[in-house]
Amino acid sequence: MKNFLFLYRSDFSSAAQRSPEEMQNNTKMWMDWIGGIAAQNKLADRGNRLEQAGKVVRPNNVVTDGPFTEIKETLGGYTVIQASSLEEAAELAQGCPILAFGGNVEIREISVL
Repeated sequence: MKNFLFLYRSDFSSAAQRSPEEMQNNTKMWMDWIGGIAAQNKLADRGNRLEQAGKVVRPNNVVTDGPFTEIKETLGGYTVIQASSLEEAAELAQGCPILAFGGNVEIREISVL
């Protein structure tokens, strides 16, 4: 088995407009989806959501605020799963709740040196 990183990208500004019931339903969808992956023994690290504030470090000791909130699609979180191939990882990602809200899942194999 190989490890794959799921990166969740979406316009997370719309999340603030959801009702408490919608937010609770969304959380349940995520927990059910992650639970399904865990039930298959393919969950390596549940991961977490990422805060919007951060810093960007560039060459020559330049540190700026970022990521920039004016960018519509932001990186909101990650999960590490185990799969035999990139194709299998993509199949697991197809059930991700973020897809129902216009977001996407970037899948990257984690290289072992």
